[in-house]
Amino acid sequence: MATEDKSGAAYWSANLRLVAFCLVIWFVVSFGMGILGREALMGVKVGGLDLGMWMAQQGSLYTFVVLIFFYAIRMNALDRKFDVHED
Repeated sequence: MATEDKSGAAYWSANLRLVAFCLVIWFVVSFGMGILGREALMGVKVGGLDLGMWMAQQGSLYTFVVLIFFYAIRMNALDRKFDVHED
């Protein structure tokens, strides 16, 4: 029972680290680059738009889709590591 509690705590800790990592990336891309850093990114052009505007409109969406796949792959690996995966 004690090893099961340690394993559950380790699984939850790893899960929270993964979620925190994804949230930090989400914040940096959407709020940081799209809003706070927009003026600093004004000189860089992507598809005819400033990089800050592009990140606010398109780049953040692409990043979110990549984050969804990244999270799913990492959680599947984490589930297998702690033997809580679904067959």
